Amino acid sequence: MGQTASSSVVPRSSQACTVDHKAAASGCPVPHNGANKPAQCPIDHDGGAINARNQMPNFSQDAVPEQARALPTARTESSIPRDQANKWEYPSPQQFYSALARKGKESPEELEHVEMMVEIHNFLNEKAWEEVVRWEKRAYPGEDIELAKFKGRPGEMSPKARIWMFAGWLMPSRFNTEPPFDRHDWVVRRPKTGEEVRYVIDYYSAPPERDGSPVFSLDVRPALDSFGSVKERIAAATEEAWAALRERPGTNNARPQNS
Repeated sequence: MGQTASSSVVPRSSQACTVDHKAAASGCPVPHNGANKPAQCPIDHDGGAINARNQMPNFSQDAVPEQARALPTARTESSIPRDQANKWEYPSPQQFYSALARKGKESPEELEHVEMMVEIHNFLNEKAWEEVVRWEKRAYPGEDIELAKFKGRPGEMSPKARIWMFAGWLMPSRFNTEPPFDRHDWVVRRPKTGEEVRYVIDYYSAPPERDGSPVFSLDVRPALDSFGSVKERIAAATEEAWAALRERPGTNNARPQNS
């Protein structure tokens, strides 16, 4: 697959993203360092110590010390199935801000824009899931899938991202020279067989729209953990190569005429 599998424009209402996308380690403000165990959102919302299901701290809906104003505590249900009966839920703005506070990143500016940051966070996760579903439908059309578990790895660059960074160093006019601002590993479960497949997602920032709306590019692909995933990656890359060849200027795709 190419450097970016899909481009996503954050809805107009978002205007701009307050997350710093310049450094690979900046990442998503919500910590996603879940262990290899199924969970809901990486933040458990009932308060307490460490959540044994995902090894994440439990954030309450209470305001953090010296918080200047109250934030909404309502949570949004995602479109991403956790199992056959439930879907994953996104953190509320208050829980999101609590996560920032735990990482020492809360500030008056973050408090002002935290609801927009939650919207962007949720939007990117939905787009990533759409890409995962698209991959799965290539090999297993008609089969429902579930997101079994996930892990955020913002400080770890994937091998493919390193390759594209090297390509950008060699040919900066053709390839992106900035690293991804975040990386997630998602494990998808195929309920019919119980098989689990790991996907790697690299999140890139792209030039904004003319109205200032931020644009993100998501590189979503199955990890090279099995022969089936390798085969799917090769098939997709071959299709892209042929499509690029057909679209190359000057290529004559017309059939020869009988003389």
